[in-house]
Amino acid sequence: MPVTNPRRISVGAAALTLALGALVLTQPAYAAKPVGSGKGADTKQSGGSDKTGIYAAARIRYTGSVAPQGRTGNVTSTDVNWSASPCWYAPYLGAKDFKKEMSKKLGDAANTPGMAGHAGAAINETQRHYEDGYGWTDTPGYKDYNVDKDGEGMFWAGVENPDEPDVLKRSSCTDLPFWVPNGEAPPPRYAQAITPKILADLAYQHMQLPDTEVSLAPRQATKVNLPTWAWLDKAVFDEIRATATITAPGFALSATTTARPTSLKLEPGTPDAETHPASGACTINADDSIGEPYARGKADRTPPCGITYLRSSGAGTFPLRATITWDITWTGTGGAGGDQPDGMFGTTRAVTVQEIQSVNR
Repeated sequence: MPVTNPRRISVGAAALTLALGALVLTQPAYAAKPVGSGKGADTKQSGGSDKTGIYAAARIRYTGSVAPQGRTGNVTSTDVNWSASPCWYAPYLGAKDFKKEMSKKLGDAANTPGMAGHAGAAINETQRHYEDGYGWTDTPGYKDYNVDKDGEGMFWAGVENPDEPDVLKRSSCTDLPFWVPNGEAPPPRYAQAITPKILADLAYQHMQLPDTEVSLAPRQATKVNLPTWAWLDKAVFDEIRATATITAPGFALSATTTARPTSLKLEPGTPDAETHPASGACTINADDSIGEPYARGKADRTPPCGITYLRSSGAGTFPLRATITWDITWTGTGGAGGDQPDGMFGTTRAVTVQEIQSVNR
């Protein structure tokens, strides 16, 4: 029966980090690095299954416009404080598989030289938790690892986000693995249990935006005091989607993150230049294009999107930076959804500016 135990926090953390060497956190619910298609169109993380057909680990799969080989995408959030969840709890193992895994780890840890004092006590109390049904005020125990309920649910465990650079944040999901019946939500106390929003953030983190191929006129070298026109055709300026899905027996969640282009910002690479408009931000047109293509007869006009360089680049070039801002939203299982921080992605190209007085006709 559950009993009040003021040492609950120390037992839960110590049992994994001290006694077991972070059993679950270093062997997460799915492989730390996903395997991609080579083009980022179908990237997944997965585990195997035993002869009973019970998955040995949950699955997470990325589809759509995502980075290849499981890498992080190229989106930079406009919110410097935004980040995907550093860790979460997700379905890990069925009862029989979990008993096999956990009992071996506990046995190995108990026989490790030097496992005494607090570490030894943590091992003993963890064994009682899963073998004898010993629980705490807000955490039930599990008699014989719940094997009599095998197939009716799964043990959930902490999963590190391998793309989180802060190791302390990444390893902060330290609660002992807990049982969740099929079709039920995890107990409210596990605030970091996987949700559609966490999946949406992961999709955002892995999203791959297209290169910003801006058309310029003049196309090659431009001239001092000659307006350079810049534009993006609507055909190469579509919305982008990335989806993250996680599945396990009796459990499935999904979220899709959608990015829609909203503006193009030009940075000429030198203070000796004027941008058009003055802010350098060219907004999207009604037909989803940006700027206006140059055509003969427009030489005396100021481009709606472009740059006028005021001095020569000499023997070198100026690094023209073109960055697109994307409005990003998400939708997920059960009608969940909302806004994400705007994303940015840009490219840089070398621009030669010559000191020749001429007119672009």
